[in-house]
Formats: sequence, structure tokens, C-alpha cells
Amino acid sequence: MTALAPSRLDAMLLAGMPVLFVALWSTGFIGAKFGLPHAEPFTFLFMRFVLTLMLLVPLVKLFKGGWPRGARLWGHIGVSGMLVHGAYLGGVFYGIHLGMPAGLAALLVGLQPLLTATLASPFLGERITTVQWLGLLLGLAGIILVLGSKLDPGKDLFQGFGLGALASIMAALAGITLGTLYQKRFCTGMPLLSGTVVQYMAAGILLGIGALLLEERHIDWTPTFVLTMAWLVLVLSIAAILLLMALIRRGEASRVASLFYLVPPVTALQAWWLFDERLPLAGLVGMVITIVGVVLAVRGKAAQKA
Repeated sequence: MTALAPSRLDAMLLAGMPVLFVALWSTGFIGAKFGLPHAEPFTFLFMRFVLTLMLLVPLVKLFKGGWPRGARLWGHIGVSGMLVHGAYLGGVFYGIHLGMPAGLAALLVGLQPLLTATLASPFLGERITTVQWLGLLLGLAGIILVLGSKLDPGKDLFQGFGLGALASIMAALAGITLGTLYQKRFCTGMPLLSGTVVQYMAAGILLGIGALLLEERHIDWTPTFVLTMAWLVLVLSIAAILLLMALIRRGEASRVASLFYLVPPVTALQAWWLFDERLPLAGLVGMVITIVGVVLAVRGKAAQKA
């Protein structure tokens, strides 16, 4: 009995790691909500990347991961970083800064697996299955329900946020979708840890330029902002990446991918608890339909490969 205890404990820890990863990942939207009252979005993110790199670069040497080989691969990884991290996080933070609810932002960018599966046909030459088309239609129907539930014709176009916030989130969705496709096509030899460092460097440069050109770059270093920044850097940008590395090393990456479907509802639950963000019944139904659509699209792609 005692000999089996360590293996059972390892199995329990392994089973819980993907859930922990998704739970941590979903807090990124909440961190934006907490931190943005104290700093402009591009300035906020630039500081986050600078602090993250100060901690992440030594870890590359510690874990002996090695750096990407060749200037060409460095360039491709940099482009993917500007899209996956720069455009994605910049769009999300700017949209929330303009009033987009964190739960709704998570749901909209949660369409990324669906769009990636759909766009894989023209970009990567993969055939779109009937199940994927069904998933796409369901996802779009769900999003229309969610956005329609927030319409307020008597006020702004959307209750609490306008077209600028929606455009920012759509830019984030486009960035992470195109960045994922670009990374799959051109960054196949990317080491995970050092490649992430290169991506963060490129994204930090992009967001730093945005902060210089568009913002006043003022930060209120309140306890709330400091704690939020510490969480985003240490837990989200460092711990979550190391956890992902451990999962991939153990062959659990597919389980993480499937649990990503839970990010929007988990974020919505956190936003309801912390900020009293609510969706009416039509919006909740739309969220469920959207998640089902994403699952069908990605499962359809997986079945096609099998």
C-alpha cells in the first residue's frame, strides 16, 4: 500500500495540472480589469513584459533549453510573438480599458480555436469537415446571442462599451488566430522556453512603441496595481509557461487544449464574483452555444487528422 502511494499521488497531481493551468490562464482577463484603472493598456503590458523577461531569461540558462537556431527562425518567432502576445494582449487590454466586460472579452477571443480550425484550410491546406462548419455556425450564432443580449438601443450601441472596444477585441482575436497559424507553419523548430522569451521581446517592442506614440505612460503604483502586476508576471507569464512545459513533457498538451473551452465560463464566473458582471439568460445560452461550436470545430479537426 505504501509503495503505491507515491504513484497515486503523482497521478492525482498530473490529473490536476491541466485544470490548474486553465484556472490560472483565465485570471489574465481579471488582472486586466484590476490593473487598468492604474495604467494605460500598452504601458501596463510593456512593463509586464519587461519584468517577465528579467525573470524568464535566467530560466533559459537554468533549464538549459537552448536558443532558436538561425536568424530566420528568430525572425519568424518574433513575428508570431507580435501577433500571439502583442496584438492579442494589446487588443484584450485596450478593449477592457474601453469598457468591455472581462467575461465577454474572454468569450470573444475564445473563438480562436474555432477560427484557427476554419482558416487552416487556406493557410495550411487542411480540409474543413462538415462538423467544423457546423461548429463555426454554432459559434457565430452563440456570439450573436451574447452580443444581442448586451444591446441597449436607448444608450450607446452596446451597454457599457462601444464599437471601439469591440474592434479592439476583434483585433485581439485576429492576432492570436493568425499568430497561431503563422507559428504552426514557420516556427516548428521553436524551443518552448527560449522561444517564448523571443516572442515576449518582440511583443514588448511592439507594445512599447504603442505606449510611446499613443499614451502618456503614467502609472499609479498603488498596492492593487503592484499585486496585480506581480500576479500577471509571476503566476501567468512564468508559472503558467513552466506548467505548460511540464504538461507537454508528460504528453498532456491535448488535455490542456480541450480544457481551454472552460476559460470563458470560468472567467465569466470570476468576473461575476469580483465585479458583478452579469449576462442575461439569452447571453448565457449564447455562451453555451459558442463553447459547443468551438468544441465541435476542434474535435472535427482532430477526427480529420485521425
